[in-house]
Amino acid sequence: MSGPAPRDSSAPGARTIALVGLMGAGKSTVGRRLAARLGLPFADGDDVVEEAAGMSVSDIFASLGEAAFREGEARVMRRLLEGPPIVLATGGGAMINADTRALLKTRAITVWLRADIRVIASRVQRRDTRPLLRGKDAFQTLTAMAEVRYPLYAEADIVVDVGGGAHSHAVDAILAALKAHQTPEKETGR
Repeated sequence: MSGPAPRDSSAPGARTIALVGLMGAGKSTVGRRLAARLGLPFADGDDVVEEAAGMSVSDIFASLGEAAFREGEARVMRRLLEGPPIVLATGGGAMINADTRALLKTRAITVWLRADIRVIASRVQRRDTRPLLRGKDAFQTLTAMAEVRYPLYAEADIVVDVGGGAHSHAVDAILAALKAHQTPEKETGR
């Protein structure tokens, strides 16, 4: 987890900003830039799982299986969400866990980084570090994942469409959406 930068005056109060979406949507890259702009620490859920397990996500999948990874991921999400506010890049499958989804609802403002599956497929094919895609057609696998996960991601507080453009555009869109999301809360006193 990287340390805090100077806090931006538009930063949200006491809630974590959690980025959700399919692998390759840009959660980690956009999250780091968003955290810098908001003056909040950043955490990548997969990195924290790797640190806790002492092995890479690929090695966890290979030696312990997906179920063990998901259990560890849920523990890490709980710990991060119960801590002080951060910008959090969740793993693509983190929202599958009902307890994690409930925690995200109560402890975070969730932002779905929604991107065209063809764009995501082209991104994830560049590196062979994704165990759920290894030896499979990326587009077909991501399409199947989207069928299961998109209804869960749609529960997010904010949806930001991201494409193949600059990550700075995604950060700007998130900041504008966060501001719009918070304005009604201030006006109603919630």
